[in-house]
Amino acid sequence: MTIRAASKEASCPPPDTRPDLRPVEGREADDELAELAKALGHPARVKILRLLATRNSCVCGELVDELPLAQSTVSQHLKVLKDSGLVRGAISGPRTCYCLEPRALRRLKALVGAL
Repeated sequence: MTIRAASKEASCPPPDTRPDLRPVEGREADDELAELAKALGHPARVKILRLLATRNSCVCGELVDELPLAQSTVSQHLKVLKDSGLVRGAISGPRTCYCLEPRALRRLKALVGAL
């Protein structure tokens, strides 16, 4: 299985590298964890995250080639992941380029680790 990286012109915005000092316990943390878990609540979205994790560069429409889903279904799953903050997207000409959001993944790990 291979995914072609987008051209050098297409790139995601730089990741936020600031430390996340929010608490990992309490009502707000529980609500946040529930929202992130909901975003991960479909096997296709987990697969999309795994595919994006294999790339150091941004990925555009090639995700559709790797999944047994229609373009519109993949787009909907990407929207859920983007809305949750787990994925970043940047428009590059006629395409949208997608990357993982490392800070959100670190936060997810911290929240799950605090269970």
